[in-house]
Amino acid sequence: MNGMIFRMKLNELRGEINEIDVKLMELFEKRMEVCINVAQYKIDNKLPVFQTEREHEIIKKVREGSPKWLENGSEVLFTTIMDISKSLQFQRLFSDKKEIKYTAFSTKNDTAPTIACPGTKGSYSQIAASTIFPNSKAVFFEDFEDVIKSVVDGKYKYGILPIQNSTAGSVHQSYNLLKEYDCHIATSVKVKISHCIAVKNETDIKDVKKILSHEQALAQCSDYIKRNGFKPVEHTNTALAAEFVKDSELPLAAICSVECANRLGLKIIAECITNVSDNYTRFILLSKEILCSENANIISVSLSLSHSRSALYRLLTKFSVAGLNLLRIENKPIANKDFDVVFYLDFEGSISNPEVAMLISELQSELSYFKFLGNYYEIQ
Repeated sequence: MNGMIFRMKLNELRGEINEIDVKLMELFEKRMEVCINVAQYKIDNKLPVFQTEREHEIIKKVREGSPKWLENGSEVLFTTIMDISKSLQFQRLFSDKKEIKYTAFSTKNDTAPTIACPGTKGSYSQIAASTIFPNSKAVFFEDFEDVIKSVVDGKYKYGILPIQNSTAGSVHQSYNLLKEYDCHIATSVKVKISHCIAVKNETDIKDVKKILSHEQALAQCSDYIKRNGFKPVEHTNTALAAEFVKDSELPLAAICSVECANRLGLKIIAECITNVSDNYTRFILLSKEILCSENANIISVSLSLSHSRSALYRLLTKFSVAGLNLLRIENKPIANKDFDVVFYLDFEGSISNPEVAMLISELQSELSYFKFLGNYYEIQ
């Protein structure tokens, strides 16, 4: 009997919630329509559409009118309502002004390009480049920055850089260069990384104390390095580390690809030395102009946010309102700025979609720093 009374009471309470939800939806829809009318009035009368001071006034009144236990929740609710309102205003009132110009891109139309790569022959960057363009020619640079500079300066149409590894995480230098230079991502590709340890033919591995490679490769093989008591030494690139070992008078070892070791005539001591067997690095193909293929479904952007409460939450609300799915979000510190960071976001979509173009335009207009990095697909 008590159970039946409890269920009746629960159903009654749920019924009250349902009635409240219906009223909330009616009021929500009405508020959105009024906000759009207000924005239209401002446009017609050449007034600023979005006013931060007005938002602050509303939030202040909301907090003052809320019971103590609901202050923060009420602020989040009304902040979200205002963010949704702004996004809908963009969609209704500015849709005819938002367009991102790009050049059509296809790997089939550019069959044998020259691609700027870090390292030397046999590097993983060259493997990635040849995966994208099988008949491409690689030109090599010692430093990542020289690669991107050669593209920005127009010396080469394409450059390629590693951006992320499944074991060691992000390649920080590549992210920093994307912020600093005006370059765009044309496509990306994942390459399976299977490192080996290599020495000169006359070197006895027992005499080796130091092992050279790029910081990412050292991190990917950290278990092997520790287990064998080597001292890791960072080098600019895996292939260049192997080349350095080849030319050195000292008993050194390098972590590099098997292809690179064989090309340089080095002796391979051990293969498949990564911490995990399924070890992949994602490489991005860079171009100076915005290139976009028909099947592009990934958009990359970078941006910074103000040091205010819920800033990241408010940003993510915009993606939800636009119906877009975030694939990845990273944050990197800004050099010479205390605790300031840049966020890098990947999300599903195409810039040919008006809603996507409007969201990008909205972010450009609201944020102090925003950069569109590219719309592309990942070669499988």
